[in-house]
Amino acid sequence: MSKEKARASAWFRHLRDDIVAAFEGLEDSQTEGPLADVPAGRFEVSETRRASADGSDAGGGLMSVMRGGRVFEKVGVNVSTVFGTLGERAQAAMAARKGLAGMKDDPRFWASGISLVAHMQNPHAPAVHMNTRMFWTPHGWWFGGGSDLNPCIEYQEDTEHFHAVQKAHCDRHDPTFYPRFKAWADEYFHIPHRHRARGVGGIFLDDHNTGDWEADFAFIQDVGRAFLPAFVPLTERRRKMSWSEADRDTQLVHRGLYAEYNLVYDRGTKFGLETGHDANAVLMSLPPLAKWY
Repeated sequence: MSKEKARASAWFRHLRDDIVAAFEGLEDSQTEGPLADVPAGRFEVSETRRASADGSDAGGGLMSVMRGGRVFEKVGVNVSTVFGTLGERAQAAMAARKGLAGMKDDPRFWASGISLVAHMQNPHAPAVHMNTRMFWTPHGWWFGGGSDLNPCIEYQEDTEHFHAVQKAHCDRHDPTFYPRFKAWADEYFHIPHRHRARGVGGIFLDDHNTGDWEADFAFIQDVGRAFLPAFVPLTERRRKMSWSEADRDTQLVHRGLYAEYNLVYDRGTKFGLETGHDANAVLMSLPPLAKWY
């Protein structure tokens, strides 16, 4: 499956490049509104490297973070391709979730993906998360990921647009995908200890393997392609709106929910830290400022 791995890794990098260019374009075009007089934001790009227990190369990627821009207060777009041997805890989790009993005998893995989280300057502009990935072991492969919207001040038309774009891209492949993966997102992005969702949902999938790699790869590509047309129009609609101190307070409190979720429940955060990936890259999703009462 080496060719398939290479194609997936190259796609995630291509998607990263498209998103970074689009976001810097949004910064350049913000010529009016509350923060139009600050310098347009630019991504700071750094390589991430991962080493095995014996010090040998175990992959890495690119961490791209923009801070203090006109539109984005903080946004990170990371790509990585990592490989190695799963530790005992990760083996047990994988075996329990996937029923891969052979993991103990051959715990090798390979994973590649893109992960994005954007926290906005304007409280009226929604925060957003997107992640797509491919995972391989000698015992099976699968795709996962999705995208969900996290407004602190919800606008129903924004929610409807975001979901409509997700549905259209899912429907190209299977009409059952959107309702199934929307319901999965509603369950996955729920914060049990707060008895509420962290946002207005989107789609989420994991362990996706229909047995047809080409079809599944085409689908995960469309999950990624849906992101910009789902999110950018909402940013363009809200980024020039004026806001109050009360709006900012609402934003910071909502970010607290986001931080709690990512630190306590998020699978990607747990996997990244347990497999020794760069901690700064793994925790890129955390907001620059948050508030708790």
